[in-house]
Amino acid sequence: MGELHGALIIDKPRGPTSHDVVARLRRILREKRIGHAGTLDPMATGVLVILLGEGTKLAPYLTAADKRYTARVTFGVGTATLDAEGEIVDRGEVPEDLVEELRSGSISGRLGAAIREEIARTEQVPPVFSAIQIDGERSHDLARAGKAVELAPRVVAVRSCLRIGSRVEPPDLPSVDLDVVVSKGYYVRSLARDLGDRLGVPAHLSMLRRTASGAFDVTTAVALDAPPEDLRAAVLPLVDAVRRALPSATLSADGVVRARQGKRLTADDFVGDPPPSAGPAAWVDSSARLVAIGEGKDGSLVVLRGFTAP
Repeated sequence: MGELHGALIIDKPRGPTSHDVVARLRRILREKRIGHAGTLDPMATGVLVILLGEGTKLAPYLTAADKRYTARVTFGVGTATLDAEGEIVDRGEVPEDLVEELRSGSISGRLGAAIREEIARTEQVPPVFSAIQIDGERSHDLARAGKAVELAPRVVAVRSCLRIGSRVEPPDLPSVDLDVVVSKGYYVRSLARDLGDRLGVPAHLSMLRRTASGAFDVTTAVALDAPPEDLRAAVLPLVDAVRRALPSATLSADGVVRARQGKRLTADDFVGDPPPSAGPAAWVDSSARLVAIGEGKDGSLVVLRGFTAP
């Protein structure tokens, strides 16, 4: 059985880490080269893009894509990790006006204003319980050791944040469900923290499901516990995966040779429409095999990454 090259869209269940999913699939599929494009916390479910063989080279381009989530923010309790799996570190009464706004479905009150502020943000402070490195150590390791951690804000973008439901009936704590589309680097756990801060009440993320990662959505995902033959059959071929994520252009025969040699190319090295002058693009041969990912630079086209899959 030959090596697999491409992408496998997994519907990650709650519990395992992204690393756990990769390790399990490595054993099941008997693939040495395997990784993922965009980490999901253990509590989170949904789209985890698994990369196989030459597909592992696509990670920098796929992780840069926007992500879409369904998130539940619960008010009245704050946790150390900002999600439902963390130790409770704060409790507070949920204001009656917030409960009424949740009950009515209104977007004109304080919650609506807090959501609009979130949409307008350009920077976000990541959770201290994250994999960000500080002087060679993971932030979450420092936090678990009881050390003070301060993380600098990061540039992010919120494409949309829509309220899609709420829960206010006891014994559950009041909560709001949101559909959010965000850029790379955005932490939805921080969204829960920041909404609570704006509303003056502790809050945490109690549910998170990634419904899309760039061009890959949950409707095409397969279960992690699917039979091995179904998992193998669900692997998107390398060229199909990259064409979903990036624009593509077809190389001439001479262009294929020049690209494989890592030389600078021009529009004359392509058949039909050349690739865009800015941003990465997939360069394929006449048989629709991925040769390289390249981009425009200083008036010419340069190879960013070459591929050798059949």
